[in-house]
Amino acid sequence: MHTATFEAIASHWTRLIGVAIESFGVAVIVIGIGWSTYVFARDRMREEAYGVYKVRIGRTLLLGLELLVAADIVKTIALELTYLSLALLAGLILIRTFLSWTLVLEIEGRWPWQHAERQPPSQ
Repeated sequence: MHTATFEAIASHWTRLIGVAIESFGVAVIVIGIGWSTYVFARDRMREEAYGVYKVRIGRTLLLGLELLVAADIVKTIALELTYLSLALLAGLILIRTFLSWTLVLEIEGRWPWQHAERQPPSQ
């Protein structure tokens, strides 16, 4: 088998894997939001329902963003690396990382690099 043929096959499969991860990330977001909305609609009379709903949506988005970043990395590997493709990947990762950080701030009330306050052990 020629090296060029092997590289073309490997690139094709790597791109397909990237698309599969990306599709899974989108599915996680859509299904997570759907499920969270269903649970919120069912329990909306509870006082803390909105807060729980907001946290579920945030966690769903965080997981989906992580998967989308992974898909971008895999798909970039499948391409012939150029400075432009590398710069685009870096830009996407920076934007998605910033979004993830702001979601953590919204959900947990702290930046990801700050230590969570420990709860005293229950007796």
